[in-house]
Amino acid sequence: MTSDERNSLSPASQLEDLSGAEKAAVAEQSHPNAALIHETIRAEGEAELNRTKTALVLSAFAAGLSMGFSIVVQGVLQASLPDAPWRPLISSFGYTTGFLIVVLGRQQLFTENTLTPILPLLHNRDRKTLIKVARLWSLVLAANIAATWIFAAALAHFSIFDAGVQKAFVEISVHAVRGSFGAVVLKSVFAGWLIALMVWILPAVGSARPFIIIIITYVVAIAGFSHLIAGSVDAFYAVEAGEASFADYALRFFLPTLLGNVIGGVALVAGLNYGQVAPQLADPILPRT
Repeated sequence: MTSDERNSLSPASQLEDLSGAEKAAVAEQSHPNAALIHETIRAEGEAELNRTKTALVLSAFAAGLSMGFSIVVQGVLQASLPDAPWRPLISSFGYTTGFLIVVLGRQQLFTENTLTPILPLLHNRDRKTLIKVARLWSLVLAANIAATWIFAAALAHFSIFDAGVQKAFVEISVHAVRGSFGAVVLKSVFAGWLIALMVWILPAVGSARPFIIIIITYVVAIAGFSHLIAGSVDAFYAVEAGEASFADYALRFFLPTLLGNVIGGVALVAGLNYGQVAPQLADPILPRT
């Protein structure tokens, strides 16, 4: 086996008794291995870290607005269903709408960035990359939050929906600003973990991407986990509707949710998944030409 084959990302390259054409055929039918997924996401992360400030801010602002459709569809479904124990199981599908728009539309969502740019940082481990990650996080988070506030204020102060749907918005939103700091952190760890796992899985699923997004974000919704950006629309709506104060948003939602989402994404997905492929990535892994 040549050094090129040893360094290949394809598991088929490890089979010495196959011809080049056979290895290519096997690779085409194989699931991507962890190293290939890692390098795919790392390449995306490098590209994101090098985007201009304007591009990042506009993309993140669009993502924040798009996430507003999660509460809209969830509220419309809830208002249309009878008040029964099974109602959240149906209305929670509305929560997935914003994520579908953002992820398939390639918009910048802060919780996705607990994985994508972190892989280049773990790979490079230098000050330059750390500064780029800090720049990306600050721009994306600020634009995401600003957009969610604008969307929530528009829902609260303009008669876009009837009274029944507005009541559903209130019922949904007040849950975002309830719970102790520790409880919200724990719920947020699970949300950050699941969303980052979703990002890790997507390169391997091809045309099934919408189904993976729906399944994982539906789990976040029905389990009551706290997601920073989707939940910010809810929490800001509670503030604008007079059901909560800005201090409630900042101290009971934003800070614990930010902390938990970052722990879930960075430690439980980026760190662990980098660790499992680090030995394979110690040497150059792309075939030399």
